[in-house]
Amino acid sequence: MIEAHEHNHVGHEHAHNHQNAIDIERRLWWALAITIGIFILEVVGGFLSNSLALKSDAGHLFGDVLALGLSLFATRISRRPPTSKRTYGYNRVEVLAAVINGATLFVLAGFIFYEAYWRFQKPEPVRSTLMLVIAVVGLAANLFVMKRLHDAAGENLNVRAAFLHVLGDMLGSVGVVAGGLIMIFTGNYLADPIISFFVGAIILWGAVSVIREGAHILLEGVPRSIKYGDVKESMEKIEGVISVHDLHIWTISSSNLALSAHINVVNQSTHESRRILQEATELLRMRYNIHHATLQLECECCTDTDCGCMSP
Repeated sequence: MIEAHEHNHVGHEHAHNHQNAIDIERRLWWALAITIGIFILEVVGGFLSNSLALKSDAGHLFGDVLALGLSLFATRISRRPPTSKRTYGYNRVEVLAAVINGATLFVLAGFIFYEAYWRFQKPEPVRSTLMLVIAVVGLAANLFVMKRLHDAAGENLNVRAAFLHVLGDMLGSVGVVAGGLIMIFTGNYLADPIISFFVGAIILWGAVSVIREGAHILLEGVPRSIKYGDVKESMEKIEGVISVHDLHIWTISSSNLALSAHINVVNQSTHESRRILQEATELLRMRYNIHHATLQLECECCTDTDCGCMSP
């Protein structure tokens, strides 16, 4: 029996992840500062214009502020090194933060639906021009924040959660702008609660997406970017491999995948066993971006003292 832990390029990988975390933190600080400013503007504008749609958008922005704050906290704490009690470090904090963000979105969507329902029953006059101007400023700010977060959102669930917050708010701002134009040209104030329902639906969609992905990671699910059967089949194509079993693939954090497996092989010399391990670990790293693999070779015992199966 031979075991191998794939730790090639660990130092390089750690340095890359550290630098990546610093870049993500810088982007989040920019996004948070701009979002707080627009939140204050929309709160004041919502009350001055009496627009529920604008208040709803401000409520979504408040969720964005919480999301970005949690994301910043998670990004910073995730850089802490592993300890004897937390051997994987604090990487999972970013996943927990994403799930919490998703839960706040659910609550926020429910509040918006409730307020929109009552405003729909009894429409109130809205200062449409003021509402429109503020919504346009908010839309421009959201587009800028989205640009800052977009590059990192694809590889980090925590940033993706924050990005979805901002994306939802951007779509909400588009809705508020449309509602403002409708009320200016038609005087129909029902557009205000209708747009609020639209914003609430966007928020709810984002919440479901983030919580589902976070729960999948916390339940040690196979990463969605990887097909379990493909990995097993690829490993079994390596020369000398009979079969692969007890294969487990999971996500430690959004950019850190792990795998463990038992590999059945024909009786091999120590040299051949090491070749199989090297090919397997290289395959996992290059094709599936799995840099933390624990592999155990298994074969029938033999009498050859050079056999890799022999106990020392």
